[in-house]
Amino acid sequence: MIDLYGMTSPNVRKIFIALEELELPYEFHHVRVLQGDQFNAEFMRLNPNSKVPVIVDREGPGGAPYTVFESGAILLYLADKTGRLLPTDMAAKHMAIQWLMIQMANVGPMLGQLNHFRMYAPPGNEYSLKRYETEALRLYDMLDRRLAESEYLAGNEYSVADIATFPWGLYHENHGFDWAARPHLKRWCDTIGARPAVIRALAKVTAIEPADAKTMEGATEESLDRFFNRGWMRDKK
Repeated sequence: MIDLYGMTSPNVRKIFIALEELELPYEFHHVRVLQGDQFNAEFMRLNPNSKVPVIVDREGPGGAPYTVFESGAILLYLADKTGRLLPTDMAAKHMAIQWLMIQMANVGPMLGQLNHFRMYAPPGNEYSLKRYETEALRLYDMLDRRLAESEYLAGNEYSVADIATFPWGLYHENHGFDWAARPHLKRWCDTIGARPAVIRALAKVTAIEPADAKTMEGATEESLDRFFNRGWMRDKK
């Protein structure tokens, strides 16, 4: 059994999808990030970086419970545990890892920043918004070019690289960009979105969205400042 700690963010959706693809039994634990649960001492013992997702594999290496944080690390751990979702050929395996790292270092951070400045930033942040919008366009174009020559990101085999990138690829439409300009990215998103395990995973995410939305109720300004990193550390310098 695996305990999954998270909410409905794209990074947590990756792990829902991987667990459903691998048919591993798991129990979900809702972390109310807008109310600051991730800064509780109990959670920080699981992840000192105070971020979701986190998993605890009750039957980890040697049969003992084992904690893994960071979504990319979790995907690699689950792939290693099951012998699935990564090619066995060394060159193909490291191609998948490279595309996973592109998601972790570029696609997730840049699109996440674009989401923040589109949805939460106060007026007067036009430079930041344009900067992340331009970078998102560059990354979407890169993905489309890659998928014009390859069925999946790492080649002809579905892998952790696709699972990591798919929840962020769906933001293409939310960001107001035209799918017609990136048909290969759309084909890839549609193909992955039709997988039975992905359908199951996203249904579970949809089911917890009301609980996630409810966490906004009772969220204090301090907890929101912490969540958005809006200068709450100034008093701690």
